[in-house]
Amino acid sequence: MTSRRVFMRQMAGVAAGVMGVSFFNPVLAATAQNKKMNVLFIAVDDLRPQLGCYGDPTVKSPHIDRLAARGTVFTRAYCQQALCSPSRISLLSGRYPATTRIFNIGPALRETMPEIVTLPQHFKNNGYYARSLGKVYHVGIDDPPSWSIPSWQSRKPRYGPMGQSMARKYREEMKKAGKPIPARGEGAAFYAGPAFEAPNVPDDELSDGDIGREAVQTLKDLACKPEQPFFLAVGFHNPHVPWIAPKKYWDLYDPETIPMAENTYSPKDAPDFAARTGADFYWYGNMPKDRKITQEFGRQCLHGYLAAVSYIDAQVGHLLDTLAETGLEKNTLVILWGDHGYYMGEHGWWGGKHNNYEGATRAPLIVAVPGQKNKGGKSDALVEFVDIYPSLVEICGLPEPVGTEGTSFRRLINDPKAAIKDSGCSWYPKGGYQGVAMRTDRWRFVEWRRDGRPTVYELYDHRSDPQENQNLANRSEYAETIRVLSAMLHKKLTSRSGERL
Repeated sequence: MTSRRVFMRQMAGVAAGVMGVSFFNPVLAATAQNKKMNVLFIAVDDLRPQLGCYGDPTVKSPHIDRLAARGTVFTRAYCQQALCSPSRISLLSGRYPATTRIFNIGPALRETMPEIVTLPQHFKNNGYYARSLGKVYHVGIDDPPSWSIPSWQSRKPRYGPMGQSMARKYREEMKKAGKPIPARGEGAAFYAGPAFEAPNVPDDELSDGDIGREAVQTLKDLACKPEQPFFLAVGFHNPHVPWIAPKKYWDLYDPETIPMAENTYSPKDAPDFAARTGADFYWYGNMPKDRKITQEFGRQCLHGYLAAVSYIDAQVGHLLDTLAETGLEKNTLVILWGDHGYYMGEHGWWGGKHNNYEGATRAPLIVAVPGQKNKGGKSDALVEFVDIYPSLVEICGLPEPVGTEGTSFRRLINDPKAAIKDSGCSWYPKGGYQGVAMRTDRWRFVEWRRDGRPTVYELYDHRSDPQENQNLANRSEYAETIRVLSAMLHKKLTSRSGERL
């Protein structure tokens, strides 16, 4: 955004104010205080939209709901790939996975785009102190140019005493047997621990509570430097499996009242290679050997997931309390997002994502801007995670970024009933195919390509089938719908340099 455009927008806001028009202009609000707006950027791993502010009656999420009550909840926000590292890299770069060319956990962003300016880096380049605590990029796959100082990681364990003991015992047994222990993947010592645990320990004895503690202290330190704007990214590990939360969070729930998924079958008539999720859930030490999840064991898993959500919710509460106590709340934009969706029994899939369906690609997104008029608003507009980069930049009044592929959703904060795009896209490679899913207001359309040509399709009608239980793509009466949606997808993903599919 040019300085002239920013100036003209500010002058329009002044004129509206003089005329008595209620107009949300965070740039003017910050300018009036002679301050740049701070950003508290909260990432929550594998958090699906199972929160009170998303209408879930079971989960206990009072602090995230408190954030939602003073911000905007985006009810149809879609990640660009349902896998931790590619999703985060796409969000933080503002580029689709087809542009970053990163579709798996392993490559760092600079390997494919060495000159890119990321979201936090853009803030850093414009005078902000940029800091990362916990899991923001994938752990072990960081991006040092994004931050003012090296990223901080907790040294506290994910597991409680039981999980640590199981992992130790496994290492000892393997050592005695003279067998190697893989550093990653199935058979790694970490997976010898249980998929869930309820240790009776204080919050900060585990890694997520320790991340919360460090973030609170960092906010207090930053409050002592009011002249220095900041972009503080805080990333939590739960509720990614294993679900390890202090016992008091498990005690918030009566397991007998936890509702279980009803559609425990795969989408009907879906391609076999597509209708699957990841297998890593089954690697944990207390998993049934036959990998069959009974109703009783599944209920324990869901109980653990909900306890883990409430554990993270408490950490978010500490951050919000600190913003209020230090006065930072008046000038700090808070954004909370989950990196992708998650399955907890739906379609018979447990503890996973790794596909192109609604449950894997839809994730929570909440944005609270100081002084916004529509507090507690809910937007049903389609938004993508690549939209986050240009949105934060525009709201905070920074120069327009170069090369980002999203669309700012700032206007949705002013007007939650507006729309900024007609679809959201997600990628996933499976079974030798490259899949691209497009979610429109009504449809989920998936085009699976091999050797650059579309060969397999999926189609789900969200008006009649919101859980995506029936693939319609093979029915002749939907041939024209598929043709129209395919053309729409190709138009959306065609750039000057050619098609990105």
